[in-house]
Amino acid sequence: MVRAVPTPLRILAVVFVILTGLILLAPLVVVVGVSVSENQFIAFPPQGFSFKWYEKVLASPEYLSAAATSLQIALLVTLSATVIGGAAAIALHRRQLPFSDVLATFFLSPLVLPTIIYAIGMLMFWSAAFGPVSPITLWIGHTVIALPYVVRTTLAVLAESDPFLEEAARTMGAGRLQRLLFVVVPQCVPGLAAGAFFAFNISFDEAVLSLFLRKPGLTTLPVQIYGQLEFSPDPSVAAVSSIMIALTIVLIVIIDRMLGLSRFAST
Repeated sequence: MVRAVPTPLRILAVVFVILTGLILLAPLVVVVGVSVSENQFIAFPPQGFSFKWYEKVLASPEYLSAAATSLQIALLVTLSATVIGGAAAIALHRRQLPFSDVLATFFLSPLVLPTIIYAIGMLMFWSAAFGPVSPITLWIGHTVIALPYVVRTTLAVLAESDPFLEEAARTMGAGRLQRLLFVVVPQCVPGLAAGAFFAFNISFDEAVLSLFLRKPGLTTLPVQIYGQLEFSPDPSVAAVSSIMIALTIVLIVIIDRMLGLSRFAST
């Protein structure tokens, strides 16, 4: 017989959940509040109400150029990480590659490697092997750190997939490519969508790699924000951050409409 949870423990759990939610949401509230302040400096609570900092950001060539660079790189990273990570997850799940366990650990290794160490190593390797860094360097670097998320989410979906569907397709005469495209890949869609979401956000928000692997004239949005905070901080950085928060929310809504958050979160 299962014992009822004691009332004090339930109250403690509720308080813990509420405090966790406040700690997670409070910084976002502060950022949004600062972004609509009339104050010339970063301060909370906001003084007055104005959208002038959003107008400044949307009219700033520096911010717009940095946002365009981040968006282009993030889209490329999302595409490459989803394709490579999805293919690797399928191969690892089927154990058709030699040393599958070692390869699985290898694909997940960027999760435990400090980003700054990888950034320094990537910069030294690329400079010695290929010369000056370029947008391609940034693309490859971001793809490497985004791959584990695609591999992990896709493997999680494949672990719960029905193995007999592919066998049934083979029995009905479907070739290997047909089974892959019409049976295996559709089962991977929730995991691929979740991985693509993480890959886009990780690339768009990545600052450490972008600092080390950028060249003059190639500035991503996080680097632009850091530069603004260092030399002339004002609420415009809060406005940019609020726009990035809104972009994340929009992506979540799109995924909810396409797949449903329950399937997305289950990965």
